[in-house]
Formats: sequence, structure tokens, C-alpha cells
Amino acid sequence: MGPKIFNIGLNRAGTTSLSRALGQLGYRALHFRFGRERLYDVARSNLRAGRRVFAGLDGDYDAFSDFAGQLLFRQLDQQYPGSRFILTIRDLEGWLDSRERKVQANLARKDYRFGFRTVDRAGWAREREAYLQELSAYFAGREADLLVIDIPGGDGWEKLCGFLGRPVPDRPFPFENRLATPA
Repeated sequence: MGPKIFNIGLNRAGTTSLSRALGQLGYRALHFRFGRERLYDVARSNLRAGRRVFAGLDGDYDAFSDFAGQLLFRQLDQQYPGSRFILTIRDLEGWLDSRERKVQANLARKDYRFGFRTVDRAGWAREREAYLQELSAYFAGREADLLVIDIPGGDGWEKLCGFLGRPVPDRPFPFENRLATPA
């Protein structure tokens, strides 16, 4: 099992685009789901059973994104030594707007049965700030293990490839999830 890449960014901050970019760089990347099961549910089930966070998937995949990494980064760091962590971010107001639009989209779906159904901009802002401080403290002295990248703000191949030690592709960086920006 080689080093893994974990996107530990909060949702609505370029996680889909990052996953597509990692795939284009040759990594076997999973984003949000494995088949019909959410990665978060896979992780929760594995942890309850005393297994590694992504047991059953970690032999076949190199990179994981959109799985509530903010709750799991410590376990991932312990269980997958030498792994690389990527924090996707975006400007606060754009992030709050995108999250609000996502809640509205969730509520419009009759079959939607998960959380993320309430708009709480002030709570989200506090959660984000606390998380950023927590990560800063956790990775202090280990900055080479954590990349902070603002994909909606224009960061792309150069920053990602520099962090991963990969050549920069001669194609545009993928920007996959248009819900993140207003039409």
C-alpha cells in the first residue's frame, strides 16, 4: 500500500474538481461514492468494525475526496503513514453562498434523505474557522504534508503538481461542479 492522498476540505470548495484533476494525473481517485455507497458511510462502517478508514478500498484507490475528512483526518494520518493531505478552500462568501444553494438543491429533491438541510451561514463560518485553526495546529511543523488549494479562486495544476511532484499537464485544470458558482 503506497502513500494515499486525502482531500480533507469542507464540501463546496472544489472537491469534485480536485478528484477529477487527480484522476487526470493518473491517480485512482474516488469522490463521494463507491458504487451506491457514500464514502462517509464506508468510513464509518470500517471504523465501527475496528478497520482502517478505507479498508476494502485502499488497495485499489490512491485518492479519496468528499467524505467528511474534517472528522477523520487524524485517523487517516495514523492509519496511512506518509499520506498527503489536501485542503480545498474558497473565499468565505462564495463558500457560504454555494453551501446555501446546495441545501436548497437538497430540499428540492423528494428522495433526499441525508443531512445538510438547514442553512446556517454563521454556524458554517464558525465551523470553518475552527477547522482551519485545528488543521494549522495539527500540521504545524509538517507543512509539506498539507496542501491548501483554492481551486475556485484560480489555483490549479502548478500548485497541485508541485505538491505531488508531478509534471504539469498541458490542458486546462478541471472545473467540474458548476453548482459552486451562480449561473
